[in-house]
Amino acid sequence: MSQLKVYQYPKCGTCRSAVKWLKEQGHELELQHIAEQPPTVEELRLLVANSGFPLKKFFNTSGEVYKALGLKDKLSSLSEDEQLKLLSSNGMLIKRPVVTDGKKVTVGYKEEQYGEAWSNA
Repeated sequence: MSQLKVYQYPKCGTCRSAVKWLKEQGHELELQHIAEQPPTVEELRLLVANSGFPLKKFFNTSGEVYKALGLKDKLSSLSEDEQLKLLSSNGMLIKRPVVTDGKKVTVGYKEEQYGEAWSNA
C-alpha cells in the first residue's frame, strides 16, 4: 500500500476513525497535527488543485473558529489568496482530515469515499 499524508487533529473522532480505517487497509501514514502545524499556502494551493474540489470545501464550516470569525458572510468576498492565507493561519479552520498521496486528495471522512479513493492506492 502507499504512503499517505494525513492532516489531522488527534482529538477529533472523525480523524481517529479515518486514521484507523487507513491503517486497517495497510497504508503507511505520515500524520501532521493540523492545529500545531497547518499546511502552508503553497501546500493548500496544491491540495485544492489535486482535489478537484472548490476551495470552499476545505473550510470547516461547523467549527467554532469559522463561526467566531463570521466567515459564513465574509468568505465570498475574500480572494482565493486571502482564503488560502486564512486557512494556513489556523488549522482549525480546515475541514479534516485531509488525506493525500501527492496526486489525489480527500477532505473529511466518509468510509464509502475512502473505499473509492484509498482501497487500491
